[in-house]
Amino acid sequence: MAKIIFYEDKDFSGACFQCGHDCVDLTPFLSRCGSIRVEAGCFMIYDRDHYGGNQCYLKRGDYPDRQHWTGLGETVGSCRVIPMERGTFNMRLFERIEFGGEMMDLADDCPSVMERFQKQDIFSCTVTDGNWLFYEQPNYLGRMYLIRPGKYKRFSEWGSRSARVGSVRRITDY
Repeated sequence: MAKIIFYEDKDFSGACFQCGHDCVDLTPFLSRCGSIRVEAGCFMIYDRDHYGGNQCYLKRGDYPDRQHWTGLGETVGSCRVIPMERGTFNMRLFERIEFGGEMMDLADDCPSVMERFQKQDIFSCTVTDGNWLFYEQPNYLGRMYLIRPGKYKRFSEWGSRSARVGSVRRITDY
């Protein structure tokens, strides 16, 4: 069972809101977020409601202040539980929108898309197995985007403003 607790102030103080499921709008429950504790499971948190804006992946642990998670200010607008996958991971990357151009298969972590595929832009993808994170920069740095099983005809469908994908990581239970 997944469980995340959002606190209004740093160091787990102030008013709090506890959640164990996807929440499309946290703003009625929190005016700001200064610290987070993930007691079970993994979550993607978003700085806007309806899973919009910047995203940040959090696994079990304590995040006593905003500097312990990246990409978000003092507002957390929504959160999504990420089911842990065991077994196979499969993704297909494309160099053009709507699954066009060269196709590249991926079944494991990729610290540098450029080094592995000689591409720095991924315009579309399909995911058959597993949950993944796209990072804008190599070595799992920069903004991140949750990629769940499904078809993404263009980069805007995973929430990005550009096709730049620097690295890709599987979301596993370890």
